[in-house]
Amino acid sequence: MMSKMQLATFGGGCFWCIDAAFRKVKGIHKVVSGYSGGETLDPTYKEICTGMTGHAEVVQLEFDPNVVSYNTLLAMFFALHDPTQLNRQGNDVGTQYRSVIFYHSDEQMAQAKQVISEIKERFQDPIVTELSAIGAFYDAERYHQDYFNENPNQGYCSIMIAPKVAKFEQNFADYLVY
Repeated sequence: MMSKMQLATFGGGCFWCIDAAFRKVKGIHKVVSGYSGGETLDPTYKEICTGMTGHAEVVQLEFDPNVVSYNTLLAMFFALHDPTQLNRQGNDVGTQYRSVIFYHSDEQMAQAKQVISEIKERFQDPIVTELSAIGAFYDAERYHQDYFNENPNQGYCSIMIAPKVAKFEQNFADYLVY
């Protein structure tokens, strides 16, 4: 019996980092870097970088919930970034880098609220992750898709993304495809 695929959409700073990690997870059939949460129709990366469109850099995952649960994806998402940083992740500053979960159903919203409630004690500062219903999602330009694997020797990839992916692989080894 074929299960019905679901979507999950997360923003946790630069989409290259989150994209790289989720591409390794069993049960995820598609990972698309893109933009959501703003007002500008069909925004470009250059427009997003101004912080004026209202969009966040996000990844949209198509996943099989019989292989990997939404709760597991949430745990992975919160392990990949600092959900206590408002409108930034490290040196990436601006609303386009905000921590955000765009939920696709009331069930996803409830699960996200539950996970946030369960993990908040692990952090010294309050979790500022935004919860919003998914609106329009726009694919990022082609060169942003699978950026880490396409550009492993690029400075940002080797300095920022590679250590995050290595830590992710350690923490979630049982969920990964090799």
